[in-house]
Amino acid sequence: MKVAIVGCGGISHAHFNSWRRMEDVTIVGVCDVRPECMTEYVNACKAHPYEDCRTMLETEKPDILDICLPTYLHVEYSLMALEMGINVVCEKPISLKREDVARVYGTAKKHNCKFMVAQVLRFWPEFSELKEIIETERYGKLLSGEMHRLGYRPNWSWNGWMTKKELSGMVPYDLHIHDLDWLVYALGAPKSAVRYRTERPDQDFLHAVYDYGDYFIMCDSSWFKGKIPWNSGFRFQFEEAVVINNNGSLAVYDKDGTAQEGVAAADSGVLNLPTTDAYYNELRYFADCVKENRDPDRVKPEELETVIDLLNAF
Repeated sequence: MKVAIVGCGGISHAHFNSWRRMEDVTIVGVCDVRPECMTEYVNACKAHPYEDCRTMLETEKPDILDICLPTYLHVEYSLMALEMGINVVCEKPISLKREDVARVYGTAKKHNCKFMVAQVLRFWPEFSELKEIIETERYGKLLSGEMHRLGYRPNWSWNGWMTKKELSGMVPYDLHIHDLDWLVYALGAPKSAVRYRTERPDQDFLHAVYDYGDYFIMCDSSWFKGKIPWNSGFRFQFEEAVVINNNGSLAVYDKDGTAQEGVAAADSGVLNLPTTDAYYNELRYFADCVKENRDPDRVKPEELETVIDLLNAF
């Protein structure tokens, strides 16, 4: 299976390394308007470098295009590849506009292509474990939850695109989208929401409470001015235990104070977490969907539309 990557910025490193681990995948081309950003990829796997994506697609004829471009280019490049009959996996978000979801998915259907937005938390081992805990009521019914995603303002982005609201959507679409998308995927749309947000020229932070009737979920996301260490995680309260994830470390604390730590899939234990990483999981899933000619419906367009509606309320 031939894969091409367009966009060689930050997230593309995780995608590139995941594709390289797949024995049935060959990375045939990489594309970026900055030639120096492609050097690492070309040296690592002998992929052909391009500065124009259409030329790359016409020349290499890949089975899959992996789009790792800035947000405001996602729709344009998705449509380009789909109209050429090429399957597309695109970094989140698909767009800041609800109507673009139907537009892109409609084009994929018209040209008999597979399309998926890479909402990575849906493939994250700790979040998959949490979803199973909720669905099976392993520790009783869910009572409340807290999710956070905290970092500093991304002044490093190419041409400052991430700090321009009309291009990136800023904190709601950069950070909060991860937690909100997972909530919609795992729990459905909330019944109501209370939102707070402060936008400043040098900082952007928000707080939201989502009401699900029998329980509520609190979320915090931020770009601080102070360069704090990256911090993300969750705390979910159940009738019989509390499940906590802090920067990738998952633990369950029961009513007796006993802690159960997450373990690898090859080991024994209550928390059975796979050893593969989330970026590999999502790209492997999409590649298998292409190979087996099945819809990548783990990410549904109607859920993406719900998330965009909720984010645009900030």
